[in-house]
Formats: sequence, C-alpha cells, structure tokens
Amino acid sequence: MIVYGIKNCNTVKSALDWLKKNKVEFEFHDYKKSGITAGKLTGWSRQVGWESLVNKRGTTWRQLDEAVQKKITSEKAAIALMTEKTSVIKRPLIEDRGKVLLLGFDETEYARKLK
Repeated sequence: MIVYGIKNCNTVKSALDWLKKNKVEFEFHDYKKSGITAGKLTGWSRQVGWESLVNKRGTTWRQLDEAVQKKITSEKAAIALMTEKTSVIKRPLIEDRGKVLLLGFDETEYARKLK
C-alpha cells in the first residue's frame, strides 16, 4: 500500500498518524520530493475521475489565475496542471496494487476499508 501526499500537509499528517496508530503498513510517496508521472495520474483519473483528483478547496488552486482555473475542463488539462503543480492534487491518496483505495482523509472510511 502506498500513501501519496505531501509531508507538511495537515490532512496527510492526520492520515499517517491514523495509519501508524492502527498499525497499518504503508510506503509514503511525497509529491514534492519524488514528483508524479502523467501516466500515474491518468490511471487514477480513469478510476476516480480527474475532477476528484483536483483539490479546488486548497490554497494552490485558489492562487491560480482565474483564466488558468477556467482552462481545467478536461482530463488532459487537469493532468498537465497536476504534473506541474503537485500541491493541487487532493491528498492523501492511498493506492493498493494499482487501485485507488481512498482519497482524502475520513477516519470512518479508513476504519471501514483498512481494518
């Protein structure tokens, strides 16, 4: 199981703390340090939809020019943005054997799917 995110994100910290507390084994992939490929993003997009992957509530999205935001109307445009600005990817994303298991952090969902 791989947890994708950014180390200094509070939501990611909460998720990692929950996983450790519940003794769930995982690897951590930091977008800031290791980046993310367009191929990986495309695979996730096909599973959960590109709209789910773009965090429109986050600071990175809000700091984009309105003109840039309006251009994100397709999977291709969203993947280009997420590849360039990894902070706009909703996090954490938990993948197990190539399948998106969880997106974001909800303690109830984590307990249901990971215990």
